[in-house]
Amino acid sequence: MIMSDYVISTIVFYMAWVIIPILLEVIPAIFNIIILAKKQMKKRRTEKKQEKLIHLPEITIIIPVYNSANTLRNCIQSVYNSDYDKRRVYVMVVNNGGNDSSFEEFSKCQLDFPELNMNWLTSRQGKSRALNLALFNSTGKYIIHIDSDGALHPQALRNIVTYFERNEEVHCVTGTILTDPNLIEDTKPFLLKMLRRVEFCEYAQAFLAGRNFEAEFNSIYTLSGAFSAFKKSTILKTRLYNTDTVCEDTQITFQVREWLEQKVSLCADAYFFVDPIEDANKLYTQRQRWQRGELEVAHMFETGKKKTKQKKHFNVITKLLLYDHTFALPRMIWYFALLYLVFMNYPLQLVIASVILIYCFNVITTFLFYICITLFLNKDKELRHYYVRKWYVIFLLPMYNSMVFWFRFAGIINAIKGVQVWRTSNLTEERKHFVKMVKGDFLKVAHALDKIRNNVNK
Repeated sequence: MIMSDYVISTIVFYMAWVIIPILLEVIPAIFNIIILAKKQMKKRRTEKKQEKLIHLPEITIIIPVYNSANTLRNCIQSVYNSDYDKRRVYVMVVNNGGNDSSFEEFSKCQLDFPELNMNWLTSRQGKSRALNLALFNSTGKYIIHIDSDGALHPQALRNIVTYFERNEEVHCVTGTILTDPNLIEDTKPFLLKMLRRVEFCEYAQAFLAGRNFEAEFNSIYTLSGAFSAFKKSTILKTRLYNTDTVCEDTQITFQVREWLEQKVSLCADAYFFVDPIEDANKLYTQRQRWQRGELEVAHMFETGKKKTKQKKHFNVITKLLLYDHTFALPRMIWYFALLYLVFMNYPLQLVIASVILIYCFNVITTFLFYICITLFLNKDKELRHYYVRKWYVIFLLPMYNSMVFWFRFAGIINAIKGVQVWRTSNLTEERKHFVKMVKGDFLKVAHALDKIRNNVNK
């Protein structure tokens, strides 16, 4: 009888405390993997029947610049090295308030890459207005935005335009953003190099698994500002980039989806390489900014819901608010509840076993994603080889994702209590602020006790 009671209580425990991570992480991941595997097989069959496009249209590449003297040349050179016909490429470099030697670098690029048609624009009213200025001066059928601190894969432009040409129902496309493997491997501190390797695998999973899956169901809600492309006829029908948010790429994606009701997709084999994260502080501020921007944009569209033609089904805004943000609360409770159980006289080995069980589930799903991503990287042998060799990151990603969850959760809290700004406090600054606040609270208690002690002594 005692043994049966123990077994039943153990089963109830695992059902109660493990069900949340399984429902929110494991089951959706397995479903994603099945869809991605089917998509890859279908894609291979389709590509065998398609012929390579010979005549490609004119395009405009917009590169926003803000104190980018150190990276601008590498970015422009990646455009020059592309296999796209340079006579059909118009490059617009638009300065949004920087005061370094970016223009001098641009001038050198004009001399070194004479085959490229390039112009320089200046706008001192922020990134969004700079992008809008460039949009009005653009030419060609498609408009492509890339960040000045990244570099295009040689086949990225051709792949993303080909994707447009073969999918007429698609009006906006985001490319696959990855951190630069060369810069990662040149990193000297071991821990920073490992952080950057994990970040590379996270980006691969986010785009080649996450957004690839979302594209299958037309539920992408953020075009990556680092590398995104539009039909010019579509983007000029929007209200262009909004100046009231730090997440202008998400805001314009919502415009295309919710107001114009057009399809947004991903071109999985159009790669754009960005610099790896500098340190944990930068990672903290970056993820907070993304999280706060998503909340801000979702609020903007929810408040204007009555003015737009909203579909009756489970739309993308509801998904964003419910899954990414509302479910953050039970996730947070789950973490603290496990610690609470220890103080409620639950066996410590039972609590540890549940954590290990969830970790194993996450490792298994990460491994399945790893296999799928390897298939999607099949066209680029060098990139695929680099990713495959990072197999050990499978065991680190669950812990990394857990850390990033708390960074994002901090972004939700700061979005509620603070004003939306581009510059946010980093991890070190917030830790110092927390320590100062705790010390201040303890000092208040100490002063109160001193008062009571003095009064009693008198």
